[in-house]
Amino acid sequence: MDVKKAGSSLDSLISSFNTRIAELQELVIARNMYPASSVVDLSAVDAAMKAMELQIQAIKDRLREEIQAIPKAKKLIDASLRQQKILQNMSVHVSSHLPQRMTMLDLDNSRCLLPEAPKQQADGGSLKRHEPAVIPKEKKGRGSPPLWYITSNELDSLSSYMRGRLTLEKVNAAINDMATYAEGNTQLISAPKKKLAENLWERALELRDIATTEPVKGKHFFLETDMKGPALKLDNTGKAILTVLRHLGRISETRIGHHRVMILLKPQ
Repeated sequence: MDVKKAGSSLDSLISSFNTRIAELQELVIARNMYPASSVVDLSAVDAAMKAMELQIQAIKDRLREEIQAIPKAKKLIDASLRQQKILQNMSVHVSSHLPQRMTMLDLDNSRCLLPEAPKQQADGGSLKRHEPAVIPKEKKGRGSPPLWYITSNELDSLSSYMRGRLTLEKVNAAINDMATYAEGNTQLISAPKKKLAENLWERALELRDIATTEPVKGKHFFLETDMKGPALKLDNTGKAILTVLRHLGRISETRIGHHRVMILLKPQ
């Protein structure tokens, strides 16, 4: 082999080694500059990407199900609208025919009671005067509770000891409360069992027992324990109002079992 060629081959080999050594040195320097702990774990990134892909697929599946359910929902809405129209038509027809039927029933009831009327005509009375006396609602006490307010003259007629600091507004507001209590008791008495909670049903049975007693039968009433405001409460003022109303003939009081029962009276 020629000496020159051998020398050049040796020089190129040495240069190649020097280049490789320099590259290795740069890699060592780069490794020291960026520790392994700071390099992102590509496997974790891949796992996160796969999880995101699964979530996106689940969202797509859910959207597809919702889109498929839209026609069914439209059919249900259309059916509901048709049912609503049917019920409205039924309501219109019932409301237009019911009063006429009730009038016929009232006429039948009146005819059954008319034979007693001629006995009263000798006194100069008319049939119309006796009609209110035979209305079933009056006998059963199902009408509205009486609102028999007191007047300023009645309040002024009381002794100052009985009147105390009571005003006309306070007493008449208490009369409103009493009517509200009595109306609530009436609704409980007439309510069916299936519409009442267990505790209310027990109270309804208790009120029914009270309503069938002789002093209370057919009248509106409330219990002393019903006095919870806003105007009539079970305090000294409330007791004073009850005393005034008993004195003026607006209420009467009786005791049934362990209950104090207040009966609302009507004008004579």
